Amino acid sequence: MPKNIALITGATSGIGQAISTQFAAAGIDLILTGRRAERLKDTQEKLIANYGIEVQTLCFDIRQQQACEQAINGLPAEWKAIRYLINNAGLASGLGKLHEGQLSDWEQMIDTNVKGLLYISRLVIPLLIEKQQGHIVNISSIAGKEVYANGNVYCASKFAVDALNRGMRIELAESNIRVTSINPGAVNTEFSLVRFHGDAQRAEKVYEGFDPLMAQDIADAVYYAISRPAHVNINEMIIMPTAQPVASIIHRK
Repeated sequence: MPKNIALITGATSGIGQAISTQFAAAGIDLILTGRRAERLKDTQEKLIANYGIEVQTLCFDIRQQQACEQAINGLPAEWKAIRYLINNAGLASGLGKLHEGQLSDWEQMIDTNVKGLLYISRLVIPLLIEKQQGHIVNISSIAGKEVYANGNVYCASKFAVDALNRGMRIELAESNIRVTSINPGAVNTEFSLVRFHGDAQRAEKVYEGFDPLMAQDIADAVYYAISRPAHVNINEMIIMPTAQPVASIIHRK
C-alpha cells in the first residue's frame, strides 16, 4: 500500500521525468500522467526496479476535462491519499508575432498550460484539503515573469500560471497546504522540439553556445521546496542559466 504519494503530470520526459526519478530516490510513491503509454510504462518499470517504490500510471490528455475526471476519480481509494501535486505538464507551440499566430498553437498552449492545470488542481485539491496537508508545485517559466518578443501567447499562459499559483497559496494556507512556483529559464529538454513542431535542427540551435539548465536542475529545486520543514513555504523560485540574465538575453560563446 502506498504511503507517501506524489502525482506528477507530464512525467514521460524532460523535467517531469527528472522529478519522478528524484522523488522515487527519496522513497515517494508516484502517480505519473502523460499521453504516451509506452513511455509511461517504461518509466514505471524503471522506477520500480531501481527504487522499489509503487507507481501508478494514468495515460490521458490533460486538455480533456472528462479524461482528467475519469483518471483521477478512478484511482483506487488508497492512491487518493496524495500529498504532493506537481503540475508539470506544459508546452510552447510556435514562436512568432501575435497577428501572425496560428490559432491551433494558441489553443494547444492555453488548453495545456492553463486549463489542464486547472482541471487537475480542481480534482486533487479537495483530496489535500481532506487531509489538511499537502504541497502543490506549479512548474511555470521565466515567461510567466517577463514577456519576450514573439512569445506573446505562451507568456500569457505562464503569467496565468503565476496568478493561479498566488491565488492557490492565499486560498489554501488555512488548510495547511503549501504552494510553490518554479520558474525556469532555458532548459535543454524537448521543449524547443515541441515549440518548433519537430524541427530538430532549429530546436538544437536554441541551446548552442552556452550552458543551459538541465531537467535535473529543476528536479533538484522541486525536491528542495517540498523537503523544507512544515512551517516553511518556498513561495517561488526563478532559476536561470548563468548565461541568461533575463528572458530575452543569452550570452553565447
